[in-house]
Amino acid sequence: MNKFMKISGALALMTMSLGSCFAAGSVSAGVLSGSDLFTSRDLQQSADLSDAAIIGLSSRSQAIIADEGVYILSGTYADSTVVVDAGDDAKVQLVLDGFNVKNSSAPAIYVKSADKVFLTAASDDNSIEVTGRYKADGSTNLDAAVFSRADLVINGTGSLEVISAAGNGISTKDDLKITGSSLYVKANEDALEANDSIRIYDGNIVLESGKDALHAEDSDKSTGYIYIQGGSLDISAGDDAVRGTSLVQVDGGTLDIKTSQEGLEATHIQINGGDIDIYATDDGINAARKSNGTVMIEVNGGDISVSMAAGDTDAFDSNGDLYIRGGDIDVTARSAFDADGTAEMTGGDVKVNGSAVTEITVQSFGRGGAHGGRRW
Repeated sequence: MNKFMKISGALALMTMSLGSCFAAGSVSAGVLSGSDLFTSRDLQQSADLSDAAIIGLSSRSQAIIADEGVYILSGTYADSTVVVDAGDDAKVQLVLDGFNVKNSSAPAIYVKSADKVFLTAASDDNSIEVTGRYKADGSTNLDAAVFSRADLVINGTGSLEVISAAGNGISTKDDLKITGSSLYVKANEDALEANDSIRIYDGNIVLESGKDALHAEDSDKSTGYIYIQGGSLDISAGDDAVRGTSLVQVDGGTLDIKTSQEGLEATHIQINGGDIDIYATDDGINAARKSNGTVMIEVNGGDISVSMAAGDTDAFDSNGDLYIRGGDIDVTARSAFDADGTAEMTGGDVKVNGSAVTEITVQSFGRGGAHGGRRW
């Protein structure tokens, strides 16, 4: 697998305290605190194998893991599934060491019940592929090559490739955390999908999706957030690159969004750091009501480049408020800023089409928007 360059070492953990930034206009720290979102075990990139069991899997079969513990998966199989059904309090670690599965209609890894499952890539030769449409498991709609009903953590010092020809790549009904490994996901629908949250601490991540590359959406709209603290993301998305229901927060890392309709989208978008490069055909960074929170975009730091396709497009588009307080921002677009509510620029080094700007003012290329907001 030559798609990856290894990242040496984990990025330093940022410890931003919890803030009340959902209140319009306020900022003192991040909405989310990185120190609260990852456990020490989440960040361990190797497993304790002293009591590990080797899973005996064969083609056209299932292997069921019914107990908490550490399990080693290796070998090449066809139409096979590892099923974790260990109970809601169990923590299960699956160590992938030369594990290669190609299925026609079922996930290669299916977590039915657990408290948390760790997928730890221990070598550079791990691959999962599903070539056809998924078959349901009773009332459970299986729709991903890796499908989990519990929290899922992806880590390790090796690599994992996931290909899903007719559904999502990796999907969980709870939290999805990526703290290490080199991960390549190509999916016909969403590459990474979670109900509660997607949290990225580190890793070399390449995503190709027919729909969203990262998609977090809770049915009651109270969670469904995406938090990025570090790592490297290389994204090509058919729809949104990063889409959360309540919040998208970027504190660090590198996001290279090569193609998307919308780069970042959520009710509330907060950028505090990171190196972000976006190409989009609709909106580069878009805040729209998807939850009960305040609709706004906040930029407090980071190195941000947004390049927009021609047409009725906006680099920064908020259906609520827009605050630029810091960061280095370089926009290439017909419309740089569009907001329905308050729009303030109080800091940052901002360039629009090569010219420095120090306030949000009307640009010469016109005004007006699809939702009737004010454009600058």
